[in-house]
This record gives sequence, C-alpha cells and structure tokens, in this order.
Amino acid sequence: MPWTNQGGGGGGGPWGSGGGKGPWGSGPQSSGPTPPDLEEMLRRGQDKLRRVLPGGNLGGKGFALIALAAVALWGFSGFFRVEPDELGVVLRFGKEVREVQPGLNYHLPYPVETVLTPKALRVNKIDIGMRVVDDLRRGSTVRDVPEESLMLTGDENIVDVDFSVLWKIAPTGVGKYLFNIQNPEGTVKAVAESAMRDVIGRSEIQPILTGARQTIETAVQDLMQKTLDNYGAGIAVQQVQLQKVDPPSQVIDAFRDVQAARADLERAVNEAQTYANRVVPEARGRVAQITQAAEAYKSQTVAEATGQTSRFLKIYEQYRKAPEVTRERMYLETMERVLGGTDKIIIDSGTGGSGVVPYLPLNELARPTTPRAPQAGGRP
Repeated sequence: MPWTNQGGGGGGGPWGSGGGKGPWGSGPQSSGPTPPDLEEMLRRGQDKLRRVLPGGNLGGKGFALIALAAVALWGFSGFFRVEPDELGVVLRFGKEVREVQPGLNYHLPYPVETVLTPKALRVNKIDIGMRVVDDLRRGSTVRDVPEESLMLTGDENIVDVDFSVLWKIAPTGVGKYLFNIQNPEGTVKAVAESAMRDVIGRSEIQPILTGARQTIETAVQDLMQKTLDNYGAGIAVQQVQLQKVDPPSQVIDAFRDVQAARADLERAVNEAQTYANRVVPEARGRVAQITQAAEAYKSQTVAEATGQTSRFLKIYEQYRKAPEVTRERMYLETMERVLGGTDKIIIDSGTGGSGVVPYLPLNELARPTTPRAPQAGGRP
C-alpha cells in the first residue's frame, strides 16, 4: 500500500519524512497550550526531596518523616471553630456524643468524628398569611397570601389573620433538631398555621377583632410548643405576634359599620351609667335627709307630748288635793295669759255708782312712742 508524503518532502512513510518526524515528533502541532511534562515535574520533585532529606535519598527515615508529617496534619484537621450564633454537635461514626459551645474546639479527625454547627442561638422568624417582597424601586412591600390567612371562627365567620412566629433551637435540643425533623422551617410553619386555625375555630369573631389578641397569641404559642415537643423537634417557640386581624376585604365595610354601632351602644351605656352614678347618690342623700328630719320631728313631738302628759298629771294631783284652790289658780293664770297683752277697762258692778273705775295706764307711760307709718298718698 503506497504512502504519500503530505509534507512535500522526500521519501514516503506513514509519518512522512524529513528529520525523523513522527506522531510524537516536532511535526505540525495544534495552536492550543502545550500540556505540562509529567516526567519533568516528577524529576524536579525528586531532586528537591533529595536536597531536603539527609543522605539525599528516600530511605527508612525519609518515609518515617513523611508518615509523621501526614499523621500531624491528620491530627490538626480535628480543630474547628463554632461561631457565636452556633452550637456544635460532635458525631462519632455518625452518632451524637456531645455538644460544644461557641469558640475553638477539637474533635477526633475524620472519619472517626465529625461536627455539625447549626445556628442554634439565632432567633428565626416565619411569616404566615403574608410575604415581604423587596423591590428596588418601591422598597419592601407586604403581599397577602389568602390560602394561609383566611380562617373560620367558632360562630361561622371568616377572618383574615396575618401573624409571625419567632422561634429558635432549644438549648438542650440541638440533637433532636438535627436528627428528628427533616425540614425545620416547614414543620414550624405547618404547626403554627394549624395551631392558629384551632384557636380561631374555638373563638367568636367579636373578641378576635377587639380585645382578645393577647389571649390568642398565648394560646397559639402554648399549643405550638406542645405539638413540637410531641414531635421531639428540639424547637422553642419564643413569641407569636398577630400582625393583622380583619374581616375579609369583601365585607370589611359592613364590619366597620357594625363596629361603629357597637361603639355607639357602649358610649350610650356608659353615659347612662354615669348619669345613674350621679343621680342615685343624690336621691339617697335626700332620702336620708328626709328620714332624719322625720326622726327628729318624731322625737320632738313625742318629747312634747310626754312633757304635757307629765304636767297634766302633776296638775291633776294638786287638783285632787285642793280642787277649789286649783280651779281658782288655773282661772287666774289663764286670765293673766289671755288679758296680759290687751288694753283693759275694769268695771266694778258691785259699787253703787256708775261702776266705772278710773284706769291709769302706767305701763303705757313708760313705753317709748314709735312713729306711725305715713299713709299712701297723704301727709305724715
């Protein structure tokens, strides 16, 4: 089979001719980079090693030094660092043996022991019913997720609840967190949504919208912690925060009208109670005043009647002893009381004359004269 020289030289052959060029010769090569010469690299490494080792060759001591260096490097590979927000879990052949605190620590080198460093001291936050979207132009915006936030209350109303859960790995549950649950964030989110739906389903809508926020947060946190402990998740729920509790957007105007009517009702009740608190004490005071006045009048009347009775009994005793004298004295005392303040004319019918006795008003002479009031329209 004839061979032709493509290179344009003399005699033919499978690799051409001219200077002994062959497939590994200095014939035409590709324009890419030249690969390194492995034999040259090995030769240079051996030369450097001979200069370092005593005797200039790889004897028993050389291999011993190489083995010792390899063991030292393997031993130093067991040092590791735990960050301030982490906890280290050391595994020996895949089994948890201990936990280490943040800082520089040591474990037996691989494959005897390995270490896992979860973010056990960091507080994590999960939003349910909403998503925070970061936009370079508009900034952070909140997007509602109705399939997570719409819930049914105990009185068959629908309420829109957005809330956040703050959680962290329990201080003594790092191993449970690593090996008992596969998706920690998904587990916490599912448990939180389930607990919130359970609490909302046992409550009425009016307390949910008004003053039961703290009660709901505490109930959801307790239920979440109990469920996660039953799972052995090694997670501690720090806090549950209600972000928004509103009726659905389709009926929120009607709910606001109902809330306004309830507020008006409460205001009217409070005003009536205030009026009652002011009027009732005044009425009770007047009742007490009238009662005391009646008691005083009763006591006065009884005392006067008792005095009159005593006086009458004493006069009657004297009358029984001397009836004539007592009648005369009573007559004179009565006449003195009746006629003491009037003008008198004394007529003595027993005399033989006219019967008129001259009367000299000595008392009138001693009294000061008082001016008479002028008559209307006349002179004084």
